[in-house]
Amino acid sequence: MRPHSSAIRFRREALNMSLRTLSAKTGIDRGHLSRVERGLAGLGDANIRKVAEALDATTADITHQETS
Repeated sequence: MRPHSSAIRFRREALNMSLRTLSAKTGIDRGHLSRVERGLAGLGDANIRKVAEALDATTADITHQETS
């Protein structure tokens, strides 16, 4: 899976969630999350699942994964 940077940022901002809060909920460094949202870094599958859970989303909502 590859994270979809703008989908993550859009979802986080729609929830009025700061990067600091997302970092606290996922255990992922805030700077790394910022780079993910800017398309400069990726996330492993386990961390994508953590981000999706923290954003109350499915992994398909925040990745380039095709749904069938």
